[in-house]
Amino acid sequence: MPTANLSNPQKQQLWDEYYAGKPARVPMRLDANPRIILLNPELNVDGYTFEQAANDPEIHVKVCLQFQRYLRMQLHRYTDLPTGLPDAWSVNLNVYNVFEAAYFGAPVRFIPGQVPCTEPILTDGNRESIFDVDIEHPLENPFIKKCLAFWHEMQRICKDLTFEGRPVRLDRWNLCGTDGPLTVGCNLRGTEFLVELLNDPDYANRLMAFVTRAAILRRQAFWDYWGETFRHAGWQADDSCEMLSLETYRQRILPLHKQFFGAIVPGQERMMHLCGDAGRLFPTICRELNVNSIDTGFPLDFGRLRRGVGPDVHILGGIEVNTLLYGTTDQIYQRGREILRSGVKDGGKFIFKEANNFPPCVPLANVEAMYQACLDFGGY
Repeated sequence: MPTANLSNPQKQQLWDEYYAGKPARVPMRLDANPRIILLNPELNVDGYTFEQAANDPEIHVKVCLQFQRYLRMQLHRYTDLPTGLPDAWSVNLNVYNVFEAAYFGAPVRFIPGQVPCTEPILTDGNRESIFDVDIEHPLENPFIKKCLAFWHEMQRICKDLTFEGRPVRLDRWNLCGTDGPLTVGCNLRGTEFLVELLNDPDYANRLMAFVTRAAILRRQAFWDYWGETFRHAGWQADDSCEMLSLETYRQRILPLHKQFFGAIVPGQERMMHLCGDAGRLFPTICRELNVNSIDTGFPLDFGRLRRGVGPDVHILGGIEVNTLLYGTTDQIYQRGREILRSGVKDGGKFIFKEANNFPPCVPLANVEAMYQACLDFGGY
């Protein structure tokens, strides 16, 4: 099953055509992070752990560079992203999915074989303590201060660093996005928060409003910190919404999502991510929030999703990560064909990728099968 060997200029032309609204083919990319190095013994030859990378800037930079080399020299061969040595390596500070709970004081835990996580901290006896967190001065938050200090040490390391004969550039670190008010409520309170959503709506509403205001203030603080050239809109997610009915989402969560998007600079992209079976929510999200780009998880009926959100919304999604990790090349190829023939391409605004976040230890042959399906069935 040979894969087309596209040059970087050919790949760039495909993306240029896509964003100009005239794609010849669905483009394919993979969203990954350095966990695919840290959790793959074959790639993590030094045996680094997440905890080491989180506490040692030199290790963090080294892991980032190993990750970028793997992307450019291996993984991107089977995507429409550039391959080969870059003019300069781009690395960044990765805090994975702990940031917002950690911002509110939840301790970060490092469990062997897993990405970092946090534990709920709001028990029945101290659930009001969340409102003591100073959200008016985000850059003075202990977690933010620690991360910025870590970033500046990474900057010192990268200043004169070269890797594979190329200079290293450090991207500006920010927390302009949000995991979403319902999800952060569950992070901080545990599953009890879903019960409170119904049985104690006053507390649930106050906590979620607090989380939303904190996200808006934090984004503004990073805009001010990095200056006028830095105006990231900030993505919004809220994976726990998958557990709600559409009616409950509309009544309790949608107004808070509107607040977050309502505070961005006019004209900026509005991106929404929801993991899981969220197809019933996306049409309302796109219509009510003016969201023009959605990043999806699984399971989803892509044809139904396209009909629900219309032809003008960018949909990012594709083959389920378990299939990529454990399926045969034929199963992956057939699943790719099924998705690409579902009607999701209507309107020319579909990006084929994993659903959701590329996992460690996926055989490259499986990625090649996915790309081959994109080449064979992604044309317009």
